[in-house]
Amino acid sequence: MPDTGRDIRARCKETAHSDSRTDPATAPVEHVLTLDCPEAPGIVLAVSRFLVEHGSDIIDNQQFGDRRDGHFFMRVRFATVGSENTPQTLRRDFAAVAASFTMRWHLEPVSTRRRVLIMVSRYGHCLNDLLFRTRSGDLPIDVVAVVSNPRDHETLVAWHDIPFFHVPVTAATKSEAEARLLEIVDSCDPDLVVLARYMQVLSDDLCTRLAGRMINIHHSFLPSFKGAKPYHQAHDRGVKLVGATAHYVTADLDEGPIITQEVIDVDHSHTPDDLAAIGRDAESAALARAVRWHCEGRVFVQGRRTVVLR
Repeated sequence: MPDTGRDIRARCKETAHSDSRTDPATAPVEHVLTLDCPEAPGIVLAVSRFLVEHGSDIIDNQQFGDRRDGHFFMRVRFATVGSENTPQTLRRDFAAVAASFTMRWHLEPVSTRRRVLIMVSRYGHCLNDLLFRTRSGDLPIDVVAVVSNPRDHETLVAWHDIPFFHVPVTAATKSEAEARLLEIVDSCDPDLVVLARYMQVLSDDLCTRLAGRMINIHHSFLPSFKGAKPYHQAHDRGVKLVGATAHYVTADLDEGPIITQEVIDVDHSHTPDDLAAIGRDAESAALARAVRWHCEGRVFVQGRRTVVLR
């Protein structure tokens, strides 16, 4: 009998969004403020004044004004001291600043960890890389569950003490499988869904529901080498670069806003198997970087492209 929503919630790895890991009355607490809005005079001044008024020390600041689109982007990492400067207070006070510039914005402590749900099919290199980086503390995330259509990686996921959900998919059961997937997503309540080589096409409705919260990875031979055995096709054409692209998922298959790309030089001496192995390295690196940047609040979606403040 399939798990109920209550069962799924019980199985999903329990994590808490921590607003601080230190006592704000005695030690500095670091926060990240991200914002974007139409370009206008005085944005930086208003943000700086807000930070000064709240006794903040700017640790890191990146900004970009897109003159072509007339849009402004900013990410500020700052530290505050004092029990009065809680995240709730900072958000309440900054709301007035944001309203005056019609900002999209987000403010939270640096210690906040994203809840991430990973989906995978037969190839497990990206899954294994993400799990290792999470376990070693390299990624600021908590993997709350792994969903897969085969059971190939169940033992690996169990070793990491993470709930594993087997959701088989066939042409005849595709709609039922997606309904099950939606139930898992709703119950686990992830901040981000990562398609770590999940080889099933998702419905337009699901892509729309998770817009800006679902990242996919694919080899950059698309669309040049479509169909079966892309690395064999690439070998036959004598490619000189192997690459991978991490992007947000949209209803347009493999055409969502690009977050990052990885390329590795190759030459005539590499066999198709060599290219596939090199490609796996590129995919793992690009996906991990995209997850990190997203979870650190460095990525802004602007139409069909992204602005990444690194």
